[in-house]
Amino acid sequence: MILDVVRSMNVAKGQLRLYSVNPRLVLFLVGLILMLVSCDSNRVYEDNVEFKDRTWKITTPAELQFEVTDTTQSYNLYLDVRNSLDYPYARLFVNYQLVDPNGTVLKKEMLTENLFDVKTGEPNGRSGLGDVYDHQFGFLTNYTFNKTGKHKVRFEQFMRQDTLLGILAVGLRVETIQK
Repeated sequence: MILDVVRSMNVAKGQLRLYSVNPRLVLFLVGLILMLVSCDSNRVYEDNVEFKDRTWKITTPAELQFEVTDTTQSYNLYLDVRNSLDYPYARLFVNYQLVDPNGTVLKKEMLTENLFDVKTGEPNGRSGLGDVYDHQFGFLTNYTFNKTGKHKVRFEQFMRQDTLLGILAVGLRVETIQK
């Protein structure tokens, strides 16, 4: 039926006419859709510290600072790790410290996370670019802060080598928990 309508419209001209679309309009619509899809209402903070030479040196801790404005809200905190296949181990040991605005250490702990499957050696995480994998590990869940203000999290690698090959970035994600 639709084909008959198109044929009858084009019988007089003898050809099918394709309409061009403004490329700026298409680009705007694609950008708008991506923005709407990528909105994350729970995220309070997310940032990464990228390491030069694709190595994480023991002398280069990752320190990230975020703002807490609501002490009645519960939060989840995540360690973000980006690594390549050059990373020589299955696990990663990281010490973290959570520090309040006055400089008081609220929490201090060592994390042990698997970047690769221990048995098969297959990489864990999400792959976006070839040999690069992204991981997100929860280290504080349902956590409430006693004070508002700028808090810090400091991540230090705690491996047997001073320089870890294949660690591209380490980051922090803080998100609220919906009640």
